[in-house]
Amino acid sequence: MYTTSIAIQILPDVSDIKKVCEIVDQVIAYIESTGCHYEVGPFETVVEGEFDMLMQIIKRCTEITIEAGAPALKAYVKINHNPSGVLTINEKIDKYREKE
Repeated sequence: MYTTSIAIQILPDVSDIKKVCEIVDQVIAYIESTGCHYEVGPFETVVEGEFDMLMQIIKRCTEITIEAGAPALKAYVKINHNPSGVLTINEKIDKYREKE
């Protein structure tokens, strides 16, 4: 049972689209390295876990973006937190995947 899920979109402030993709790929690789369950979407990545861990992930995603060469960034974050548990990614979208 996960107590928290986040949706995070990182937008590096760089004009070269190739560089944007490289930076976002580094952020996603970091998210993967955390061991948290996640799913990449076309606009944002959803990550599930415990609240404190996910807040650390948000912070690190912004740091990675700057370290990778972006002079600035915008991060859009949605947080769903419930100590009793939240609906998981799979619970929310499996019924739509079955149609594929």
